[in-house]
Amino acid sequence: MTKVVSPSASSITPGQVGKLQELLGAALRKSGLQSEPTQQVLERDGGALADEFVASVRKRVEAVSNLITRRVKVDRTRTPQEAIVATSRAQYLDKKVVATMPRGEGSEAEVFFFNLGRYVSDDDLEKGYELRGLKPADLYSVAAVNEVDPTFADEYPNGTHWKDDKGKWCFATFDRWRDERYVDVYRFDGRGWSVYWWFAGLRK
Repeated sequence: MTKVVSPSASSITPGQVGKLQELLGAALRKSGLQSEPTQQVLERDGGALADEFVASVRKRVEAVSNLITRRVKVDRTRTPQEAIVATSRAQYLDKKVVATMPRGEGSEAEVFFFNLGRYVSDDDLEKGYELRGLKPADLYSVAAVNEVDPTFADEYPNGTHWKDDKGKWCFATFDRWRDERYVDVYRFDGRGWSVYWWFAGLRK
């Protein structure tokens, strides 16, 4: 079952406002800020500080507002190649890169997919994961999603990335071109990710 987490039509609630105020107050009390310069900042920049805080909250809210969630069983007894074969897709891959893919852990996984809507490098993609409190999903988990639902990548072309033992970025993607569903596994050539990819992540 696909769960798309979409923005609520209702505005932020009084309870949520109170919780944010509580969190901010607790953090400020622990900050050790000096009273006199803090007062000067309040008088001079109080409005700007409030705007910056709201902007920070807004950025994080928007980051999680279009998440797709899938929970799947994951067979980690398979070899990396077997995990790919189980998706029943045409394979375009470098077997040396396949061998470097992280195995991950757990017999089940909750996989989150998000779209950035812009071209992005692997280094910038890591920031996208960080903003959402996620880490790149291992290929076993992503393959399991696409094995259970072969049509998922038709609407949501998806993938993940990792570094090999030489620090080089590698990737796996699941997509469809015309009548062919396929999986790619290669090292990156530096071109980055295009706007339509959905990135698979796991909770940290």
